[in-house]
Amino acid sequence: MNKGILYAISAYILWGLLPLFWKILEDVPAFQILCHRISWSLVFLIFIHIIRKNFNWLKDAFKNKRTIITFLITSILLSGNWFTYIWAVNNGRTLEASLGYFINPLLYVILGVIFLKERPDKWSWFAISLAGAGISYTIILYGSVPWVALILAGSFSVYGLLRKQALLNSLQGLTFETLLLFLPATAMLIYFETKGIGSFGHISFTKNVYLFLAGIATSVPLLLFAAAARRIELTSLGILQYIAPTLQFLIGLLIFKEDLSRSNLIGFSFVWVALIIYTINNILANRRKKWKLDQIKN
Repeated sequence: MNKGILYAISAYILWGLLPLFWKILEDVPAFQILCHRISWSLVFLIFIHIIRKNFNWLKDAFKNKRTIITFLITSILLSGNWFTYIWAVNNGRTLEASLGYFINPLLYVILGVIFLKERPDKWSWFAISLAGAGISYTIILYGSVPWVALILAGSFSVYGLLRKQALLNSLQGLTFETLLLFLPATAMLIYFETKGIGSFGHISFTKNVYLFLAGIATSVPLLLFAAAARRIELTSLGILQYIAPTLQFLIGLLIFKEDLSRSNLIGFSFVWVALIIYTINNILANRRKKWKLDQIKN
């Protein structure tokens, strides 16, 4: 098997299994888990940079005002996304969280039209309309907005849009983001400790270890994804990305025994059909583009 595909599958499987990790810590407040995730992620990422002996980029990043502003925004979006996801898993909303990552690729298309002046074809628009119809159906029939899914999809899509135009690569960007978040996250952990409501050191040994491992659980999939992105086509990455929300959905349904109402199932089905249409259309469009390039070369 191609190494890039193996790295991508590994990254998406790890992301898909994360609900099991956060569920172990369900008696720890979501905000405290977030603060530990940020703090220990930075420790792990710095360790990676020490091994690579590559800190030259950091000085340039702090000198560039645009980079600082961009990554301040992305760090806020990322922390908001992480918090929402952790909260959702530990409050019985894993199915809704998975919906957010299912609709995320379609939201990318809309943002591309608005901000990057991209022009999707009619099939992409049809897929977006179909997904929108499914979400609207759920809202009207179920009587509530799937806000967890919308926050997750919205925050991560805008995050992806900003990171697409940022100067730092995947590893550097995550390191810079966690560096910007480290002081407030650590300050909050110290505050919780002084108030006697801190969890670290006051829960079971196993759960303390899991809090410590939150940094590795965050960073390793991203490193695998970065390695995959350098080795395989974006089309392949696009197809494989559905592994993660599919695993999240199955974990929520089969392991956490979350309720899937008829209206939610129909709403999910609309989104799944939309994604099938969108993915097949993307594959065919890329094949046509590749064929035209080959014709020009020949």
